[in-house]
Amino acid sequence: MSAQWVTAVLFLGVGCSVLSSKVNKHKPWIETSYHGVITENNDTVILDPPLVALDKDAPVPFAGEICAFKIHGQDTPFEAVVLNRTSGEGRLKAKGPIDCELQKEYTFIIQAYDCGAGLSGANWKKSHKAVVHIQVNDVNEFAPVFKENTYRATVTEGKIYDSILQVEAMDEDCSPQYSQICNYEIVTSDVPFAIDRNGNIRNTEKLSYDKQHQYEIKVTAYDCGQKHAAQEVIVKVDVKPVCKPGWQDWERRIEYNIGSTSVALFPNIHLETCDGPVSSVRTSIELQTNHFGKGCDRETYSDTSLKNLCGPSSGAIDLLPTPTAATNWTAGLPMDNSGMIFKFDGKQGVKIPDDIVPKNLTDQFTITMWMKHGPSPGLRAEKETILCNSDKTEMNRHHYALYVHNCRLVFLLRRDFDQADTFRPAEFHWKLDQICDKEWHYYVINIDFPVVTLYMDGGTYEPYLVTNDWPIHPSHIAMQLTVGACWQGGEITKPKFAQYFRGSIAGLTLRPGKIESRKVISCLQACKEGLDINSLDNVGQGIKYHFNPSQSMLIMEGEDIESINQALRKVSYINSRQLPNTGKRRIRVSSKVQCFGEDVCITIPDIEAYVVILQANEPRITVTGMDHFARPASEFENANGVILFPDIKIISTVTKIEKRLEKSSGKSAVVMTETLHHLDFCDILITGDELNTNQECLELDRSVLQGKHLDATNSTKGYSIYGIDTMKNYEEVLRQVRYRHWDSASIFGRKFKVKCSELNGRYTSNDFNLEVNILHNSNYMEHVNHVVIQPQFMPSLQNPSTEVLTHESRVSPGATTIVLVACISILVIIVVLGIFRLRSVHQQDFPDKDTTKDPDMNWDDSALTITVNPMEKYETNVPGECESEEEEEEAEDDDDDDEEEEDSTSGDSDDSDEEEVDSQAKSKQHSATRRGHLEWNQLTLTY
Repeated sequence: MSAQWVTAVLFLGVGCSVLSSKVNKHKPWIETSYHGVITENNDTVILDPPLVALDKDAPVPFAGEICAFKIHGQDTPFEAVVLNRTSGEGRLKAKGPIDCELQKEYTFIIQAYDCGAGLSGANWKKSHKAVVHIQVNDVNEFAPVFKENTYRATVTEGKIYDSILQVEAMDEDCSPQYSQICNYEIVTSDVPFAIDRNGNIRNTEKLSYDKQHQYEIKVTAYDCGQKHAAQEVIVKVDVKPVCKPGWQDWERRIEYNIGSTSVALFPNIHLETCDGPVSSVRTSIELQTNHFGKGCDRETYSDTSLKNLCGPSSGAIDLLPTPTAATNWTAGLPMDNSGMIFKFDGKQGVKIPDDIVPKNLTDQFTITMWMKHGPSPGLRAEKETILCNSDKTEMNRHHYALYVHNCRLVFLLRRDFDQADTFRPAEFHWKLDQICDKEWHYYVINIDFPVVTLYMDGGTYEPYLVTNDWPIHPSHIAMQLTVGACWQGGEITKPKFAQYFRGSIAGLTLRPGKIESRKVISCLQACKEGLDINSLDNVGQGIKYHFNPSQSMLIMEGEDIESINQALRKVSYINSRQLPNTGKRRIRVSSKVQCFGEDVCITIPDIEAYVVILQANEPRITVTGMDHFARPASEFENANGVILFPDIKIISTVTKIEKRLEKSSGKSAVVMTETLHHLDFCDILITGDELNTNQECLELDRSVLQGKHLDATNSTKGYSIYGIDTMKNYEEVLRQVRYRHWDSASIFGRKFKVKCSELNGRYTSNDFNLEVNILHNSNYMEHVNHVVIQPQFMPSLQNPSTEVLTHESRVSPGATTIVLVACISILVIIVVLGIFRLRSVHQQDFPDKDTTKDPDMNWDDSALTITVNPMEKYETNVPGECESEEEEEEAEDDDDDDEEEEDSTSGDSDDSDEEEVDSQAKSKQHSATRRGHLEWNQLTLTY
């Protein structure tokens, strides 16, 4: 390259450079500061002044145009864009969401850039730095929120408060307008409270603790944008009574679930003394009921059953038994539903039959009873006779009596001159509040003359004001024992009752010759339910406590109030009965307080609460066993008779519904649980005609009752076993009951029914029915060939069609099938032998009618139904007299057997597989037993 060319090129480049620098002479210009506003969650910034850059190089292209705005600052969430390069207009916008709650203001630097000298943007110029200050405008997006979940305060009744408590809410919005709480409001209507804009709550009227113990109100808050709180707050205001001494924080209703061991009565109780100078506290807790038995839930058992359970010796005479055909003297007295409580309204009296009254009372006897009695009406109280033995005619002498007079219990005992002729005690008095408190109490009067002792609810009370008198002069006047009034038989025109009793009596017994032991009295007072103290070791320091014998009352004493509180919190209700009576048990707590040197001390009101025994699943008592059988008549005529219920079984089940759901069905599972209970009676009743005591009876060996709390009695209607005992013991006794019939030719069967009871009939079993058939079979002699058939069977032999009809009507289909199986099992020899016997009979001369009484020659027609081949027919002439008698008997048998056949049909379907196996096994043994006499096994003949 030549020098000229290089020089030309260098000159050209320098020329271009000089030209461009002359074109882009000036820097862009912008304002020195900007103020902007952006609303949160928006991207446009409104600037004041607007963002505009100017360049003096305009209108030169590139040099006079604005190409960019640049922001200087770390993490600045804004960017600037050029809207018009020529005019230099720009816009500031957010690169993402702007949150006022995160940052309220932003400050950064911005510069404008021109486009330079050409397309390449080279030699561009930038403006001076301008400060941009942006404020974020708030949006009311947050609702007020209370600082506490629940507010609670306590006020004293009868006062007006300026401020009970203050609630406070806050708002997360960033601006003062939306973040400040401007108002509060009570949402709950009709409450005596108001709230101001600062959240102070006050009551608008005086509050009463008796009217309402606690108020629960809802409050909401508003911010200054009038947005209310998303969730209201609950404010609880407890009303405290004006300090009144008494027990606090206890529940009136206490629930007891059957099966629980115990339940605390007052777990949170405490005594409020209002800062009184208390030196000691004495508290009594009493379990009360209005039922017979007072707090012991024993009204479900009869008094006789209880005495048998406690084991006193026999000999007590029940003067007020439940009315029956044998004990009908109480039939006219009003009773409650249990049939054990007799109510006397001052108009009734009953005479005790002479055969019930003991002929002479010795120096030892006992009177027991339950009694509920209130104050006597009228200004002058008259004697109210409970028990009275007076002259039946001519005179009105009272030989012994028990009566109430002016809330005193008085016992009168006057002896005859032939027993004693000295001045001796005759009246014994007891003054007790319980006699007129309208509550049930248990009284036992032990007379061991001249000592007379009263036991009331287990406590011992000695008589006072013992009145002495001369013995009664002997006479031959008969005496009358009465209950509820005294008999006036003389000195008046018409004998009548007088001195009527007003109240309720139960379990009135007179036991001559013996007195009740303290052990038995304690047992009779023992309760299945009562009061108890949990954790006796931690009752409290310095606390003395005492239970009464029935545990229905607990008395506690102590000097320290907090120890008394702790002790009372541990008192619980217990009930060991599996099936207690549902309903209420009343609880009364009474307290007395002594103070230091104070004439007038603190009065503590009584507590009235009650325990509710919730309803439980009731048990189902089921009696099962063999429900029909047949035996030969000889066994019924035997001295031992036939055992009726050899396999009887008694069970009790409770139906429970499990809470878990079965996966397949989605339903609750029903579970039958077997439980053990005590029964109080099982009756064996005769279905149909009553027992003919000249021919039949039910018997029981009394030795099986030994060691059990059971007794038994019988009548023509059946047999009754009674007493509180286990189902197992009842089973053992029932399995020993025998039935005898020593003239069984007149009867072909009997039907019996067994029914058992728990809790005096509260729960009863199913009716278990038993059908017993008497089989009139033939008695074989030792050598079969010498058997002689008696004349009375001739009609059956002469008329085989009648024989088949009688057989079909007398024996059920099931029995016929079993008999046929037995015949087949004996093999063909028995059939041939039977035919041989029948033919030999026709060849003999029949003796006269008296020979039928020979026991060795007996052969009942029912036995012929076994051995006779029903396909053969026999014809023999018989005198008309025997024939008519047999036809009448067969007609009667047909009527009876039709009923038996209907009953046995249903029984056939109930036979188990085990019974069928047993029947086959028994039939195989028949050939071994036929040498002596033909027997029908109970299993092979089961209907």
